[in-house]
Amino acid sequence: MSSENSFLIKQIIAREVFDSRGNPTIEVEMVSKTGIQARAIVPSGASTGSNEALELRDQDVHRFHGKGILKAIRNVQEIIYPALKNQDVRDLFSIDKLMLELDGTPNKAKLGANAILGVSLATAKLAAKVENRSLYRQIYYFAYEKEQTRFLLPTPMANVINGGKHAGGKLAPQEFMLMPIGFSDFREALRAISEIYQTLKKLLKKRYGPAATNVGDEGGFGSPVDTSKEALELLIAATEESGYKVKDEISFALDPAASEFYKENNYLIDGKALTEGELVDYWFDLINTYPIVSIEDPFHEESFEGFAELRRKVADKVQIVGDDLTVTNTKRLELAIQKGSINSLLLKINQIGTISEAITAARLCWKNNYSVVVSHRSGETEDVSIADLAVGLCTGQIKTGSIARGERTAKYNQLMRIWDELGSKAIYAGKNFRTAYKEFI
Repeated sequence: MSSENSFLIKQIIAREVFDSRGNPTIEVEMVSKTGIQARAIVPSGASTGSNEALELRDQDVHRFHGKGILKAIRNVQEIIYPALKNQDVRDLFSIDKLMLELDGTPNKAKLGANAILGVSLATAKLAAKVENRSLYRQIYYFAYEKEQTRFLLPTPMANVINGGKHAGGKLAPQEFMLMPIGFSDFREALRAISEIYQTLKKLLKKRYGPAATNVGDEGGFGSPVDTSKEALELLIAATEESGYKVKDEISFALDPAASEFYKENNYLIDGKALTEGELVDYWFDLINTYPIVSIEDPFHEESFEGFAELRRKVADKVQIVGDDLTVTNTKRLELAIQKGSINSLLLKINQIGTISEAITAARLCWKNNYSVVVSHRSGETEDVSIADLAVGLCTGQIKTGSIARGERTAKYNQLMRIWDELGSKAIYAGKNFRTAYKEFI
């Protein structure tokens, strides 16, 4: 049994560490009055929405090309820490609220979302330690204010072909992903991803040469593929050659990140300039031709109407996910709900900046029968918290990159540990990735 002092914050330390792109990011270490410690590292995005909470960088070109975070570190140690000293880590929502009041801006521009999130996540981790709970159990308790014994393991969206900003080639859509829906065992689902990934590597090398197997930011292959259909045909070939059934066992998910190829009121894709209406038809054709079950950001970040038109056309048979459109922000999420733009939210904790606000966004989704996909960023770290977040919120879906690169596999490995720890109390979402959460909240 922990003493009351175990729950009180004694010290908060912030430091510069590195993310998976070799850029500095913030690590926050929090210590309780009894010496219990917890650390959290904050990720960073590449194709970031303009409405995201502000990631505070120093802008000093003589240090890390302007990407240093000494200002964020000072904000943690000189502003946030004095205000939070002696606060009880079990009251995450109050701690986050206090930081938001200290910042006082709509997008966390004063203190920095990276500074605030580092502290928020460290608080959740320290609370789990002093309560002697796994982080996913602590997150469930924060979200639903009750204990849980059964948990939902998420269906992964595994990025295997990169385009857009994650690769730098001609392929406009940013991510082509595998979703292992036709399995009941989480480990077997990951095995399928791994085997298809290795088969895809051989196919790419044979067809395009050794350079085609270079990997992008998220571990997917940044190959000389020019069109969406070419990429999807490769996924089919790799899946079938690996001995798995397309659609029944493996379906596909896309993240076009369309803001990145939206120029002068047109979308530049497959060597063409398409209007929004033409792009609606383009996605509809792909969805009808290939086993695509989820599509994220198919239009630019302010096109609530474009999203809504595609959603009406597919009649909710496909998951329409808001990322840059909604940026894990309840105000933008409410607008998307009002306009019928999406039926799913991509939840990125560094888009909004606190764990409590991320939980609130997930709750709003549940209230409206929307699904939630917990997501990584392209600039990731060895911190595995989003694996626990996906299990703790019982979202049934996670997007954490390919089955390659240590900062990606760290999350998959954590999920496998949780699967083993829970035993018969673990349920794999599989084909029910959009609806399974309803049994757990």
